[in-house]
Amino acid sequence: MSYETILVEQDGPALVITFNRPQRRNAISLQMIAELMAALEAADNDASVRAVILTGGDKGFAAGADLGEAIKIATAADGIAYFRKWRRLCDTLETLSKPVIAAIEGYCMTGGFELALACDIRIGARSSAYTITSSRIGTVAGAGGTQRLPRVVGRANALEIMFAAEPIDGEHAYRIGLINKLVDDGGALAQAKALATLYAKRAPLSLALVKRAIYRGMDMDLASGLEFESFLVTAIYGTADKLEGISAFLEKRPANFRGA
Repeated sequence: MSYETILVEQDGPALVITFNRPQRRNAISLQMIAELMAALEAADNDASVRAVILTGGDKGFAAGADLGEAIKIATAADGIAYFRKWRRLCDTLETLSKPVIAAIEGYCMTGGFELALACDIRIGARSSAYTITSSRIGTVAGAGGTQRLPRVVGRANALEIMFAAEPIDGEHAYRIGLINKLVDDGGALAQAKALATLYAKRAPLSLALVKRAIYRGMDMDLASGLEFESFLVTAIYGTADKLEGISAFLEKRPANFRGA
């Protein structure tokens, strides 16, 4: 499939999706959302893809939603329809059966920031900067930022970021747990690919169920979460990959996982 707003390239086990609207600082349009959804669906169904990487290139991740589209939202019905598309995209990132890594250089703003929050792992360059600008323009973050950000960095840090609407740098983002790894400028994509290579050595069903257990379990009370975990681990113990993984460990050889 050909795309106009993103570039898609497979590098070994990693499918790299690069936002490609440099003239708009990678502002996320409805067309880009549709193309991202299509690329993610294809990746989920491709056994050769073991992780997905989202990046905006060397200069910046994404400047946010395309305000040329957002300003046209005039009614509550318009808003519901518009943000439903954003919500589906972020939900797709979280429910994808494979790890999703955000490789962030430069600016990561509002909708772009919210998109990164829906990724499993975030890698940021030292000069990367993170902002949710909603309070500057009289809105509220509408792509999950008010819910995902406090779950990642805690309530107080989330409120500070959203109240101020000022950028925080990579060092600060790493310190509060917003990004998992802090790398030198220009190194985010390489680090993301290194993680994808590592994850490709792990059992794909295990990674898929770990994602499900954590994302769904965090919305449950502890007892319900533990019961859900028991259900998932019981299910995976009946797989061929579990037998292969334990056999390989006992035989001191690399495992050959097949996702079954």
